[in-house]
Amino acid sequence: MSKEQTKALTPEKEGRPELGQVEGLLLSQARPDDLLICTYPKSGTTWIQEIVDMIQQDGDLEKCKRAPVHSRHPFIEWARPPQPSGVEQAEAMPPPRTLKTHLPTKLLPPSFWEQQCKFLYVARNAKDCMVSYYHFQRMSKVVPDPGPWHEYFERFMAGKVGWGPWHEHVKGWWKAKDKHCVLFLFYEDMKKDPKREIQKVARFLGKNLDQELLEKIVYHTSFDVMKDNPMANRSGVPLSIMDQSISPFMRKGSVGDWKNHFTVAQNERFDEDYEEKMTGTNLTFCMEL
Repeated sequence: MSKEQTKALTPEKEGRPELGQVEGLLLSQARPDDLLICTYPKSGTTWIQEIVDMIQQDGDLEKCKRAPVHSRHPFIEWARPPQPSGVEQAEAMPPPRTLKTHLPTKLLPPSFWEQQCKFLYVARNAKDCMVSYYHFQRMSKVVPDPGPWHEYFERFMAGKVGWGPWHEHVKGWWKAKDKHCVLFLFYEDMKKDPKREIQKVARFLGKNLDQELLEKIVYHTSFDVMKDNPMANRSGVPLSIMDQSISPFMRKGSVGDWKNHFTVAQNERFDEDYEEKMTGTNLTFCMEL
């Protein structure tokens, strides 16, 4: 088990969990041919999962509809009895496996590094991440209630959210790409030029996409199509877990929505804090397109 601490969710009487601390996680045993999709929450996880699956299935839409996307790629740290844990789902899956995690590098089970697995990381700018995470927490019953926006703003900046501080997460995976087989993508680049970024993913997976297949994947993984796809939009998830009448799981999928939420004062405070926390890294983000 890792001795590092991260934020975890613990049950609460009212049905919404509170944030707690854990010092370790169930160890998932990696296999050499594993692909691990890695993101900070609300950074385009479902989007990249659907892209990867369409590439792996050579654009066969029927194969991509074999199960909801969250069932196709086990979420290794998921544990919500009586449902099978992510580790159990992963162990039952035949190779080659595509798995998913939100874990920071310091909490990733060591076997993933030792087995020299492939890692596909998508990073999204912190401001849009915060806004998207806020709306997700409003509607998800398995994470803490975010409270009013001004309180959540402070909590996110302090890193007191599930999976810990955004800054540590993105910097950890940015550094990991220098030593491990990590394809590091930016959400904003995927929005700006999806064809180019999907081709990067295909090459990373050892696949060649002709123009027709590439355009098919771009279309079927666009936000407007995915939000109406029941295999991607979580419409089958029970109301006891997600209340999408509060906020849809696939809400906007845009770059720059933070400008509709941040006050001028909040933006100034955030920028000052951001500059301090991102000192010493050459990792830069596009905040608007």
